[in-house]
Amino acid sequence: MNVAEAVATRRSIRAFQDKAVPLDTIRRVLDQARMAPSGCNFQPWEAVVLTGAPLKALQDVLLASEADSPLEYDFSAPGEVEKYKSRLQAVGAAMYGALAIGRDQSQDRMNFARNNMISFGAPVLLLCHFPKACMKEAQWSDVGMWLQTIMLLLRGEGLDSCPQEYMGMYGRTIKAHLGLDEGQLLFCGIAIGWRDEEDPVNGFARERVPLDEQVQFLGF
Repeated sequence: MNVAEAVATRRSIRAFQDKAVPLDTIRRVLDQARMAPSGCNFQPWEAVVLTGAPLKALQDVLLASEADSPLEYDFSAPGEVEKYKSRLQAVGAAMYGALAIGRDQSQDRMNFARNNMISFGAPVLLLCHFPKACMKEAQWSDVGMWLQTIMLLLRGEGLDSCPQEYMGMYGRTIKAHLGLDEGQLLFCGIAIGWRDEEDPVNGFARERVPLDEQVQFLGF
């Protein structure tokens, strides 16, 4: 698989097969991802990777916990702006449409959203964190590039993923369970595994804004 194919076939997978992912595959991907861009070579990213009993123990804690109040960071603020709100609504309509869950079925929507706590059945969960006091906007960008590099390398291995900012809503609970210092920001998770090709939630069409609506070309 070349890079363009990895980009085209990467999508947020929300139904995984019950199939283990070998440790050497995860180590190979993360070792290669160390070469992701890093301004000033700070390499701000850190992570904990769980599977098996440790993953199940964390999921049991999450299922019995409430979201942080207040949240440590806000990942949904753009949804207050109409242009971005419409994009959120479009992907929500496509996803719940694929699941045959209507707008009036609020409990069913909530039940599906809670599947985030078990990472949609993925056998591996990567939890990304970094020191929150000294890492600023530029370093958050570096972390994003590292995470994208991981997801594309996973596609090269035939694996799939789902980035989960949802985990940040339970950051304090996760840090306490894993023994991470409170000075760390629990940024997100990445669910990792093999996609269930038969589940409709993995096949709905994803809309993207046309290129010329987002990018200007000058001097060509």
